[in-house]
Amino acid sequence: MTYQFDFSFVAEYWPRFLQGALVTAELAASSTVLGFLLGTACALGSTSRSKWLRGAVGVYVEIIRNTPMLVQLFLVFFGLASLGLKLSVTTSAVIGLVINIGAYSTEIVRAGIESVKRGQIEAAECLALTRWQVVHRVVLPTAIERVYPALTSQYVLLMLGTSTASQISAEELTAVSNMVNSETFRSFEVFLVAAALYLALSFVMRGIFWLLSRVVFKRRRVLGTPI
Repeated sequence: MTYQFDFSFVAEYWPRFLQGALVTAELAASSTVLGFLLGTACALGSTSRSKWLRGAVGVYVEIIRNTPMLVQLFLVFFGLASLGLKLSVTTSAVIGLVINIGAYSTEIVRAGIESVKRGQIEAAECLALTRWQVVHRVVLPTAIERVYPALTSQYVLLMLGTSTASQISAEELTAVSNMVNSETFRSFEVFLVAAALYLALSFVMRGIFWLLSRVVFKRRRVLGTPI
């Protein structure tokens, strides 16, 4: 093999790579927060007493989990535009990512809710707590704590999945890498740099989630239970 590696272009294009990584981080952060809220709300709906609410959530989850994220982004960006609702690239990307991760978060949080023992709920009810107080103070904290590792992994995958937003012209890391590649024709080197930045973002994201767990889940920290 006579291929000669040449990373000399990196210094020139480094600001563009960093800008792309920043956009990726912003998309991931926005989608993670909103997707978690959507997933938690839908998980509560899927475990509610309302048959219609459970059915609606079930349909949403099945449709999203069985269609590609890229198709969902196209429907938001191109589909809504054809109906007269034109959204910016960033807004479309966030909406598409939130809709996608919300479905996966729903199933993860639902599993956590269903793992809460009935005895804990009955004990809370004996203290004369309202239904909302039981959910807010007993069910959700316990459920989120139990499924936190799964949620963390899912949101890291979401960050990596933001690369699909490049297909609707979002200038995130993959889109920037494609543009740099078209100008330098150093495909192997360009995407090695992109892979390294994605790897760094993954470690940073996992570190943030770990720090968050140390603050939020004090009981686990005291007991030494791994997150």
